[in-house]
Amino acid sequence: MSGRQIIYLSDVALITCIVQRGAGEDIVRAAQGAGAQGATAYFAKGGGIRERLGVLGVAVEVEKEVVNIIVSSHQKEVVFNSIYLAGKLDTPGMGIAFITPLDKAATSVTVDVLERLQAQPAGAS
Repeated sequence: MSGRQIIYLSDVALITCIVQRGAGEDIVRAAQGAGAQGATAYFAKGGGIRERLGVLGVAVEVEKEVVNIIVSSHQKEVVFNSIYLAGKLDTPGMGIAFITPLDKAATSVTVDVLERLQAQPAGAS
């Protein structure tokens, strides 16, 4: 591979949050405030019986925003709790969030981060 090396991240999780259109910005800000490095947000369209009937009499919009956030496993609870509260997901019809463990991820990792990781004793984070 001509001197190029893939650095695999194995201790990471994907947090996905699906909310009403317009609420994605709040989710991204909350995630970054809780320590996430960034997020990817995009628009989607949802459908199902809840949209036709409403949840507990609350009409649910079909236009959604999906926010994906990759975090280290030790950050996932703090970030998840932060976006849950920011998105008011305890209110019917506001959305859903879930965590998916990732087997492997790869991205550019700077030399200073690699040196810090290599200097840490095994099992430390």
